Amino acid sequence: MGSSQVMRGGCHCGAVRFEVVVRDQKVSRCDCSICTAHGFLHLVVPQADFNLVSGAQVLSTYRFGTTNSEHRFCRICGIHSFYSPRSHPGYVDVNVRCLDGVDLVQFDVVPFDERSWETNVEELRETLDLNPS
Repeated sequence: MGSSQVMRGGCHCGAVRFEVVVRDQKVSRCDCSICTAHGFLHLVVPQADFNLVSGAQVLSTYRFGTTNSEHRFCRICGIHSFYSPRSHPGYVDVNVRCLDGVDLVQFDVVPFDERSWETNVEELRETLDLNPS
């Protein structure tokens, strides 16, 4: 990918639409139960690089476990296209699979062992170069 680019994406039915500035090719694949079930590939971006264009009124929030993450999904089609991650406060975590016309080969997928979250989260932050100051 090289330089940053604005990509658009959203849910399956089109009610939720967003734009995101993609600056890096690294994404993570988490092995937790929700990410595995959704096939979520994590592109973590600063809040300033994410713009919800439409659909705020059809979004629902699901929390589980520590309840620190806000998993957002479309109430109409059920697609989970982004959320607020516990691992990166102040960031938005976008599901790369929900980007329009995305070619997954352009991304470097890094595995994340969520079962040892406390031990591995710092390594994930370093790998994605997202250590909060």
